[in-house]
Amino acid sequence: EPFVADEYIERLAWRTPGGGSRGGEAFDPKRLLEEFVNHIQELQVMDERIQRKVEKLEQQCQKEAKEFAKKVQELQKSNQVAFQHFQELDEHISYVATKVCHLGDQLEGVNTPRQRAVEAQKLMKYFNEFLDGELKSDVFTNSEKIKEAADIIQKLHLIAQELPFDSLMDFCCYPFSSPGKYHDLECQLIQEFTSAQRRGEISRMREVAAVLLHFKVKPEGFNPQYMNKQVGEVFSNPETVLAKLIQNIFEVKLQSYVKDQLEEHRKSDAEQYLKNLYDLYTRTTNLSSKLMEFNLGTDKQTFLSKLIKSIFISYLENYIEVEIGYLKSRSAMILQRYYDSKNHQKRSIGTGGIQDLKERIRQRTNLPLGPSIDTHGETFLSQEVVVNLLQETKQAFERCHRLSDPSDLPKNAFRIFSMLVDFLCTEHIDYALETGLAGIPSSDSKNANLYFLDVVHQANTIFHLFDKQFNDHLMPLISSSPKLSECLQKKKDIIEQMEVKLDMGIDTLNCMIGQMKHILAAEQKKTDFKPEDENNVLIQYTNACVKVCGYVRKQVEKIRNSMDGKNVDTVLMELGVRFHRLIYEHLQQYSYSCMGGMLAICDVAEYRKCAKDFKIALVLQLFDTLHALCNLLVVAPDNLKQVCSGEQLANLDKNILHSFVQLRVDYRSARLARHFS
Repeated sequence: EPFVADEYIERLAWRTPGGGSRGGEAFDPKRLLEEFVNHIQELQVMDERIQRKVEKLEQQCQKEAKEFAKKVQELQKSNQVAFQHFQELDEHISYVATKVCHLGDQLEGVNTPRQRAVEAQKLMKYFNEFLDGELKSDVFTNSEKIKEAADIIQKLHLIAQELPFDSLMDFCCYPFSSPGKYHDLECQLIQEFTSAQRRGEISRMREVAAVLLHFKVKPEGFNPQYMNKQVGEVFSNPETVLAKLIQNIFEVKLQSYVKDQLEEHRKSDAEQYLKNLYDLYTRTTNLSSKLMEFNLGTDKQTFLSKLIKSIFISYLENYIEVEIGYLKSRSAMILQRYYDSKNHQKRSIGTGGIQDLKERIRQRTNLPLGPSIDTHGETFLSQEVVVNLLQETKQAFERCHRLSDPSDLPKNAFRIFSMLVDFLCTEHIDYALETGLAGIPSSDSKNANLYFLDVVHQANTIFHLFDKQFNDHLMPLISSSPKLSECLQKKKDIIEQMEVKLDMGIDTLNCMIGQMKHILAAEQKKTDFKPEDENNVLIQYTNACVKVCGYVRKQVEKIRNSMDGKNVDTVLMELGVRFHRLIYEHLQQYSYSCMGGMLAICDVAEYRKCAKDFKIALVLQLFDTLHALCNLLVVAPDNLKQVCSGEQLANLDKNILHSFVQLRVDYRSARLARHFS
């Protein structure tokens, strides 16, 4: 334990009699002092004794250190001597080894020619047996020594290949000639390998495989394994063997099968040829993906890709030309079959560009696009045709994705897209729009059928399908290439061209207004608003109003079903404004008695209900104002100024207000003129 002086003194005082208050003893300082002095003397004696002992130990330690240092020096000298002896021994061993190697080389130089001479003698003996036509040696007659026989036959085969041609022909004439025996033995080895494989004898397979490794020719039917595990167990270089097997399957079996399947339809049936090419290429690439699981060496991806390319290169080089040619003929056939089913002969359509169409819209000439034709209610748009064209193009995109080189994929996809635009958008949709425009009747036609809206409805539905295919199947193929902007621009041009032609269909609204005029002219009577008996009016609104409203509601519903988005509001606003103008001008043609004015207000109220179906604020506002104007037909003369200054009429031109007041039968009365002046 660590020494603590205070505790030591406390213990000493406690043990000394009279040194404390223990047991009631009186404290005796003299005795305690005496005890301390004695104890100090004892400690001094002990210190001197310990110091002498320390000095003695230090002297002994110094002596032993000197002896140890001397001993270490002696050991170092001995080690140096031993190291010198070891170097001398190593040099001597190296010298002896050199002599032994030189002697071995001399012995080998003597023994190798001797062994070769012995081997040559044996081969000459076997060669003579073949020349004599009688195989006597045990190595040829004993089936268990097939390995030794194979080695001999292999060497004789190499010798036979070095013989002159004439000698070789003479040599081959013997029934047991070396080349013949070579192939016979090779077939026996292959058969033995196959039998061992069926029996599951891995060691025998390994033994026969080692012998077959020296034979150069591998027959077509040679299939050294069925399982990857067996290859690793049988062959010393399983990666090379397995790669060679796969190469043999691809270049012989698979290539022959692909050629048979494709060449049969290559020139006679493009559709079947493309289907077979896509199917075979897909199955081959799937096979390649599964083969990636096996150990075929370091760069197996490149190895398998080269094998696939070697099989399909001649078919993939001109794939897109075959695809485009087939797609063109197939699309043309689909369209022609449809028009034939309708007994319709396609007419030539205008070739003007978008700017020409815009100019015709701007001028609002309302001239037909060509000779007016009667479509008999036929839109010349077919969902079946569209589905067939889109399906053909979808399959073409799928084949293009699989069969095109990555660098050519965007370009090829754009060519397919262009074919779809030509046949679906131009030859089908655009033709139907042109035909529909040409079939729009003039505004003064009676009982005109407005089939153009049906064309618009179907064209709108079809274009949604076209747009879906654009996004789903074309975009993934071109999204990261410069062809993306080109495709988007082409699509934009098509949309703009169709919208321009749809705008030209605004002439349909003229026909609608024309039909309303015919209804009003045929059904509206002058006596409706100036009845002979003011007290015997039993109707709420006129028959002309009922028929016009019924006709308008049908057209509004038809427009909503035919269009979508902002186009609906745009067309309905245009129709609503024209509808209001028609009613406004129609009402200006009659004179109104008090009861006739009330009936006109009822008619306008009904027209206003019909205007609510438009769901266009401007149209409803126009009819609200017209309804307010009709109030001028029945209001008392004293209240005219007050009504004209109302909220709905205050901002109108005074001439408009005056024109409605003039329609009253009592307008010429002095009282009315005075109040309105």
